[in-house]
Amino acid sequence: MKLYYSPGACSLSPHIVLHESGLKFEAVKVNLKDKTYKGGDFKKVSPKGQVPLLELDNGEKLTEGVAIVQYIADQKPEAKLIPKAGTWDRYRCQEWLNFIATELHQGFHAFWVPSCPDQWKTTLKESLSKKFDFLSEHFKTNKFLMGNQFTVADAYLFTILSWAPHVNLDLSKWPKLMGFVEAVKTRPATVAAMKAEGL
Repeated sequence: MKLYYSPGACSLSPHIVLHESGLKFEAVKVNLKDKTYKGGDFKKVSPKGQVPLLELDNGEKLTEGVAIVQYIADQKPEAKLIPKAGTWDRYRCQEWLNFIATELHQGFHAFWVPSCPDQWKTTLKESLSKKFDFLSEHFKTNKFLMGNQFTVADAYLFTILSWAPHVNLDLSKWPKLMGFVEAVKTRPATVAAMKAEGL
Protein backbone atom coordinates (compact mmCIF):
# COMPACT_ATOMS: atom_id res chain seq x y z
CA MET A 1 0.00 0.00 0.00
CA LYS A 2 1.27 3.48 -0.92
CA LEU A 3 0.19 6.87 0.35
CA TYR A 4 1.03 9.76 -1.95
CA TYR A 5 1.41 12.92 0.14
CA SER A 6 2.76 16.44 0.19
CA PRO A 7 4.30 17.72 3.45
CA GLY A 8 1.77 19.50 5.63
CA ALA A 9 -1.06 19.17 3.10
CA CYS A 10 -4.39 17.51 3.89
CA SER A 11 -2.66 14.18 3.17
CA LEU A 12 -1.19 14.46 6.68
CA SER A 13 -4.55 13.20 7.96
CA PRO A 14 -4.41 9.72 6.32
CA HIS A 15 -0.66 9.65 7.05
CA ILE A 16 -1.47 9.93 10.77
CA VAL A 17 -4.27 7.37 10.46
CA LEU A 18 -1.97 4.87 8.75
CA HIS A 19 0.50 5.16 11.62
CA GLU A 20 -2.36 4.80 14.12
CA SER A 21 -3.59 1.67 12.34
CA GLY A 22 -0.25 -0.10 12.32
CA LEU A 23 -0.80 -1.18 8.70
CA LYS A 24 2.27 -1.50 6.48
CA PHE A 25 2.58 1.24 3.87
CA GLU A 26 5.02 3.25 1.82
CA ALA A 27 4.85 7.05 1.92
CA VAL A 28 5.55 8.68 -1.46
CA LYS A 29 6.30 12.40 -1.44
CA VAL A 30 4.72 14.48 -4.22
CA ASN A 31 5.81 17.93 -5.40
CA LEU A 32 2.46 19.62 -6.00
CA LYS A 33 3.99 22.58 -7.86
CA ASP A 34 5.20 20.53 -10.80
CA LYS A 35 3.10 17.40 -10.10
CA THR A 36 6.10 15.08 -9.83
CA TYR A 37 7.32 12.42 -7.43
CA LYS A 38 10.39 10.21 -7.28
CA GLY A 39 8.82 7.82 -9.77
CA GLY A 40 7.96 10.48 -12.35
CA ASP A 41 4.77 12.26 -13.42
CA PHE A 42 2.16 12.25 -10.64
CA LYS A 43 -0.61 13.11 -13.12
CA LYS A 44 -0.11 9.64 -14.59
CA VAL A 45 -0.79 8.17 -11.16
CA SER A 46 -3.70 10.49 -10.40
CA PRO A 47 -5.49 12.49 -13.12
CA LYS A 48 -6.73 14.82 -10.35
CA GLY A 49 -3.13 15.72 -9.58
CA GLN A 50 -4.02 16.09 -5.91
CA VAL A 51 -3.00 14.42 -2.67
CA PRO A 52 -3.82 12.29 -0.83
CA LEU A 53 -3.96 9.22 -3.01
CA LEU A 54 -3.91 5.70 -1.61
CA GLU A 55 -2.71 2.96 -3.95
CA LEU A 56 -3.38 -0.60 -2.89
CA ASP A 57 -1.11 -3.54 -3.65
CA ASN A 58 -3.61 -4.76 -6.28
CA GLY A 59 -3.37 -1.44 -8.15
CA GLU A 60 -6.69 0.00 -6.96
CA LYS A 61 -6.50 3.72 -6.21
CA LEU A 62 -8.55 5.83 -3.85
CA THR A 63 -8.57 9.62 -3.64
CA GLU A 64 -10.25 12.12 -1.28
CA GLY A 65 -9.01 12.14 2.29
CA VAL A 66 -12.41 11.50 3.90
CA ALA A 67 -12.83 8.29 1.87
CA ILE A 68 -9.23 7.21 2.43
CA VAL A 69 -9.25 7.53 6.23
CA GLN A 70 -12.48 5.51 6.47
CA TYR A 71 -11.03 2.80 4.25
CA ILE A 72 -7.87 2.59 6.36
CA ALA A 73 -9.84 2.47 9.61
CA ASP A 74 -12.07 -0.31 8.29
CA GLN A 75 -9.00 -2.44 7.51
CA LYS A 76 -8.03 -2.46 11.20
CA PRO A 77 -11.28 -2.36 13.23
CA GLU A 78 -9.47 -3.36 16.42
CA ALA A 79 -7.69 0.03 16.36
CA LYS A 80 -11.11 1.67 16.90
CA LEU A 81 -10.29 4.57 14.57
CA ILE A 82 -13.89 4.75 13.36
CA PRO A 83 -17.15 3.35 14.74
CA LYS A 84 -18.61 0.21 13.18
CA ALA A 85 -20.43 0.68 9.85
CA GLY A 86 -24.19 1.00 10.18
CA THR A 87 -24.13 2.31 13.74
CA TRP A 88 -25.35 5.73 14.83
CA ASP A 89 -21.82 6.59 15.99
CA ARG A 90 -20.49 5.86 12.49
CA TYR A 91 -22.87 8.41 11.00
CA ARG A 92 -21.94 10.88 13.72
CA CYS A 93 -18.26 10.44 12.84
CA GLN A 94 -19.08 10.91 9.15
CA GLU A 95 -20.95 14.07 10.13
CA TRP A 96 -17.76 15.40 11.72
CA LEU A 97 -15.67 14.40 8.69
CA ASN A 98 -18.02 16.25 6.36
CA PHE A 99 -18.11 19.31 8.61
CA ILE A 100 -14.32 19.47 8.57
CA ALA A 101 -14.17 18.96 4.79
CA THR A 102 -16.82 21.50 3.84
CA GLU A 103 -16.75 24.10 6.60
CA LEU A 104 -13.07 24.15 7.58
CA HIS A 105 -10.93 22.65 4.81
CA GLN A 106 -12.68 24.64 2.09
CA GLY A 107 -12.55 27.72 4.32
CA PHE A 108 -8.76 27.61 4.24
CA HIS A 109 -8.47 26.97 0.50
CA ALA A 110 -8.63 30.61 -0.63
CA PHE A 111 -5.65 31.53 1.55
CA TRP A 112 -3.42 29.52 -0.79
CA VAL A 113 -4.72 31.33 -3.90
CA PRO A 114 -2.37 34.27 -4.67
CA SER A 115 -5.09 36.27 -6.44
CA CYS A 116 -7.53 36.09 -3.51
CA PRO A 117 -8.26 39.68 -2.31
CA ASP A 118 -7.34 40.57 1.28
CA GLN A 119 -10.92 41.63 1.97
CA TRP A 120 -12.16 38.14 1.12
CA LYS A 121 -9.48 36.60 3.35
CA THR A 122 -10.73 38.78 6.22
CA THR A 123 -14.26 37.55 5.63
CA LEU A 124 -13.03 33.93 5.60
CA LYS A 125 -11.21 34.44 8.91
CA GLU A 126 -14.42 35.76 10.46
CA SER A 127 -16.32 32.73 9.16
CA LEU A 128 -13.68 30.28 10.42
CA SER A 129 -13.69 32.01 13.81
CA LYS A 130 -17.38 31.17 14.21
CA LYS A 131 -16.64 27.55 13.40
CA PHE A 132 -13.83 27.59 15.95
CA ASP A 133 -16.28 28.95 18.55
CA PHE A 134 -18.54 25.98 17.83
CA LEU A 135 -15.68 23.48 18.12
CA SER A 136 -14.36 25.11 21.28
CA GLU A 137 -17.77 24.65 22.89
CA HIS A 138 -17.69 20.95 21.96
CA PHE A 139 -14.27 20.49 23.51
CA LYS A 140 -15.43 21.89 26.84
CA THR A 141 -16.90 18.45 27.58
CA ASN A 142 -15.09 16.19 25.09
CA LYS A 143 -11.42 15.30 24.68
CA PHE A 144 -11.93 14.32 21.04
CA LEU A 145 -14.67 14.80 18.47
CA MET A 146 -16.31 11.48 19.40
CA GLY A 147 -15.84 11.90 23.13
CA ASN A 148 -12.85 10.17 24.71
CA GLN A 149 -12.02 7.96 21.70
CA PHE A 150 -9.55 9.24 19.09
CA THR A 151 -10.90 8.69 15.56
CA VAL A 152 -10.06 9.50 11.96
CA ALA A 153 -12.06 12.73 12.35
CA ASP A 154 -9.56 13.97 14.93
CA ALA A 155 -6.62 13.33 12.59
CA TYR A 156 -8.39 15.40 9.92
CA LEU A 157 -9.31 18.24 12.27
CA PHE A 158 -5.76 18.37 13.64
CA THR A 159 -4.38 18.61 10.10
CA ILE A 160 -6.65 21.51 9.16
CA LEU A 161 -6.03 23.38 12.42
CA SER A 162 -2.27 23.02 11.87
CA TRP A 163 -2.66 25.44 8.96
CA ALA A 164 -3.90 28.29 11.17
CA PRO A 165 -0.45 29.78 11.99
CA HIS A 166 0.40 29.88 8.27
CA VAL A 167 -2.54 32.22 7.56
CA ASN A 168 -2.13 34.36 10.69
CA LEU A 169 -5.06 32.80 12.54
CA ASP A 170 -4.20 32.83 16.23
CA LEU A 171 -5.72 29.77 17.88
CA SER A 172 -4.76 30.99 21.36
CA LYS A 173 -8.15 32.73 21.38
CA TRP A 174 -9.59 29.23 21.72
CA PRO A 175 -7.74 27.47 24.59
CA LYS A 176 -9.89 24.34 24.22
CA LEU A 177 -8.90 24.06 20.57
CA MET A 178 -5.26 24.52 21.54
CA GLY A 179 -5.66 21.73 24.07
CA PHE A 180 -7.09 19.45 21.39
CA VAL A 181 -4.24 20.28 18.99
CA GLU A 182 -1.67 19.52 21.69
CA ALA A 183 -3.37 16.22 22.60
CA VAL A 184 -3.24 15.02 18.99
CA LYS A 185 0.21 16.48 18.26
CA THR A 186 1.82 14.42 21.01
CA ARG A 187 0.32 11.08 19.95
CA PRO A 188 3.07 8.73 18.72
CA ALA A 189 1.37 8.28 15.34
CA THR A 190 1.18 12.03 14.78
CA VAL A 191 4.80 12.46 15.80
CA ALA A 192 5.82 9.70 13.38
CA ALA A 193 3.82 11.14 10.46
CA MET A 194 5.06 14.69 11.02
CA LYS A 195 8.65 13.51 11.33
CA ALA A 196 8.33 11.53 8.09
CA GLU A 197 7.04 14.66 6.35
CA GLY A 198 9.78 16.86 7.79
CA LEU A 199 7.35 19.00 9.80
